[in-house]
Amino acid sequence: MFVLNNFLVALARVIDIILTIYMWMIIFRAVISWVNADPYNKIVIFLYRATEPVLRPVRRIMPLRNVGIDFSPVIVLLVILFLQYFLVETIIQLARNL
Repeated sequence: MFVLNNFLVALARVIDIILTIYMWMIIFRAVISWVNADPYNKIVIFLYRATEPVLRPVRRIMPLRNVGIDFSPVIVLLVILFLQYFLVETIIQLARNL
């Protein structure tokens, strides 16, 4: 039974790390959008390709599309924080209760 507990804790920690890395990628993309970054830079291309599949559906759903400010990174960051506090903590507590 301890193997399942350790597996679930490890899974929760890996999910937490992946969510944290993705959160920082979204933050970096938002900062890059404020400056005039080279669109042909490989890092900029990678950040746009990695974050656009998540940000695009949020932009479509949001009612404030034509305001001039893109709030989709904020919404995605809030969802990531929710997943970190809810999903990761739930998996860890589930592992402890087994």
